[in-house]
Amino acid sequence: MDMNTNSPTITLQATSEADTDLIARRFVDCIPNSTTVALTGTLGAGKTRFVQGVAVALGGTATAVTSPTFVICNQYPLSKNVFHLDAYRIKDEDEFLELGVDEMYLSEGYTFIEWAEKFESCLPREHIRLTIEINSETGRSFCFSGTAKYASKLEQLKESCPHLAD
Repeated sequence: MDMNTNSPTITLQATSEADTDLIARRFVDCIPNSTTVALTGTLGAGKTRFVQGVAVALGGTATAVTSPTFVICNQYPLSKNVFHLDAYRIKDEDEFLELGVDEMYLSEGYTFIEWAEKFESCLPREHIRLTIEINSETGRSFCFSGTAKYASKLEQLKESCPHLAD
């Protein structure tokens, strides 16, 4: 998917893990099923922490969600299915596709892919990119962008967190 200048983009500022949890909860409220999220950010930015917040919003626990760095893919059967992949150690597109990502993209729920930028051409045409930047020890910027399909949903997400919006 081309994330060009016409792509809707919103930025939310978290100053604590409670803010991260709120953003994750509002994400679940605003963003529809069958959505793939390309997670980008440096090591320790909070990619897995965001997925933990989503899991809690869907009736799970944060402790049940672990980084998929070594297992490559975790699946959490919550009120909506959550697939959580880490592409960092995947060698090539064939190995990435062998994970069954095409089926994950079509599932009812969410597919979160850490280090998704490595396999940009393997992402579905319609997806959301979430870039997380570290601002301070507990502060993070959450920059969401997507195609026109997600414009109203991303605006709804921004409006649901007015005190966190840029």
